[in-house]
Amino acid sequence: MHGSMLYSTCLVLITGLIYAESSLVNEEVKRAVDLSTHLAKITAEVLLSNQGESAVHSFIVALEPELAPHLAYIGVSVKGEEDEDSHLELKETTIKDQSGKFFQVQLPSSLAGGSKLRLQVETVLSHVLRPFPTHITQAERQLVVFQGNHYVYSPYPTRSQTTRVRLASKNVESYTKLGNPSKNEEIIEYGPFRDVAPYSQDAMKIHYENNNPFLTISSVTRTIEVSHWGNIAVEETIDLRHTGAILKGPFSRYDYQRQSDSGISSVKSFKTILPASAQDVYYRDEIGNISTSHLLVLEDSVEVEVRPRFPLFGGWKTHYIIGYNLPSYEYLYTLGDQYALKMRLVDHVYDDQVIDFLTVKLILPEGARNIHVDTPYPISRVPDQLHYTYLDTFGRPVLVATKSNLVEQHIQDVVVHYTFNKILMLQEPLLVVGAFYILFFTVIIYVRLDFSITKDPAAEVRMKVASITEQVLTLVNKRLGLYRHLDEVVNRYKQSRDTGALNSGRKTLEAEHRTLTNDIASLQARLKAEGSDLADKVGEVQKLDGQVKELVFRSCQEAERLVAGKVKKEAYIESEKSLANRRQELVTRIDSLLDAL
Repeated sequence: MHGSMLYSTCLVLITGLIYAESSLVNEEVKRAVDLSTHLAKITAEVLLSNQGESAVHSFIVALEPELAPHLAYIGVSVKGEEDEDSHLELKETTIKDQSGKFFQVQLPSSLAGGSKLRLQVETVLSHVLRPFPTHITQAERQLVVFQGNHYVYSPYPTRSQTTRVRLASKNVESYTKLGNPSKNEEIIEYGPFRDVAPYSQDAMKIHYENNNPFLTISSVTRTIEVSHWGNIAVEETIDLRHTGAILKGPFSRYDYQRQSDSGISSVKSFKTILPASAQDVYYRDEIGNISTSHLLVLEDSVEVEVRPRFPLFGGWKTHYIIGYNLPSYEYLYTLGDQYALKMRLVDHVYDDQVIDFLTVKLILPEGARNIHVDTPYPISRVPDQLHYTYLDTFGRPVLVATKSNLVEQHIQDVVVHYTFNKILMLQEPLLVVGAFYILFFTVIIYVRLDFSITKDPAAEVRMKVASITEQVLTLVNKRLGLYRHLDEVVNRYKQSRDTGALNSGRKTLEAEHRTLTNDIASLQARLKAEGSDLADKVGEVQKLDGQVKELVFRSCQEAERLVAGKVKKEAYIESEKSLANRRQELVTRIDSLLDAL
């Protein structure tokens, strides 16, 4: 009983809606079809009139069955209003016995009988331009075919309609001639067409030259990792292909560089626009960093000239990764434990971009919960995942979303709401402190405690001998340094003839030398007490050092005789050379003994 009443109520509502919408008429339609890129951008300015007596709250926007599979974006706004809120809400619907794609548009306010409203319908179609011929050589230009409808496909009658088609060039192979259209350079104008019936179709076909980049992103994985420590890391993994006419025959790099029109439809580079606060930008592929790119920092954006390792011809493809860091304070808003992240779901990769398939992975901080996502358009969500990185314990939540067939109009913000207990920010520092505490404590236990069952006296003796030997080496090297210092004093004396400075330096050397020699003798006695045969080598070092000291003092005496004029300069030089050679031999023998220690 209740089911039949509900069915009757719905039938009355649907009948009323169809009756109300049947009174709508397209008084005037001005349609502009932009085919200057690899996208078909259709903008229709519609003067909608309600010829009935009752008010209308919505109307239908339709798309031809042939073009419906290529629809990437459709939007309706009130003409003359620039505010983003002027875009009207669309909901896909169906119409009985009619094919195509239909959208029900809610009017901002009811349209009374006899009233008119000027609207603008924007449509973007992807992969609708078909290369013909499908294969071209490097020297040929690219020709494409567009097949559409001369009339505006609408469920309402149209009183007057005009169509203005903008092409990529003035070179047109052929185009349909319905209504005797006019052509001026790259513009073709059709109409006006009068009293067009609802759902009217007449094939419009244009075959023209279009050498613009036919780039398509086959797939892109956009990873956004949010950190509450002040950074948001963004990385995009992109598979890019040229969907224009396929290159036929060999590729000549010589012709490509020599002739400006060689490979005119190929892609050498393109411009990617990043946020103004982007930093630490990197661009690489499987081989490594691609250094041919250029970075330009502007006031409101960062432009990256992405230049693949090779030019892209029809049918060719490439794969690369681009990433950067953003300061979180520009995109992350907080109120207590409530957080809101506002970022673009997809960013600008190149002008007039087409993305066949997009995957967005949004990695939130560990401990985020009560997650809610607000998107500007429908997306497909897959089950959330967990991501583990440094110092994570139970994993970071990862939101995964997918969408296909995106264009520049889809570059809009997505808002992610979640709650996060700020006390969890202490988790990572505490883990680091705890890890170092355990490490140091373990090292202390390992070094200080003796885990051996029985002591090894020989090992202890070796450790003592090694320690004493290290001290001997240090003292011997320090003692040899005294001689070098005295040499400097002697050299200054020969220039200044200051006997007091010479005597002072000599006394200082003798005092320090005596102290060091006594210390080495004490260490030698300890080595002998430990029963080490290294004591004999230390004793030999002591004897050799005594000879070195004697030579040093003789050199000092010779310098005094030179200054006093008791010896000629030539004799002094010869004597000094002999003393230096003997001294060097002794030092070499000492070094060899030290190496043996």
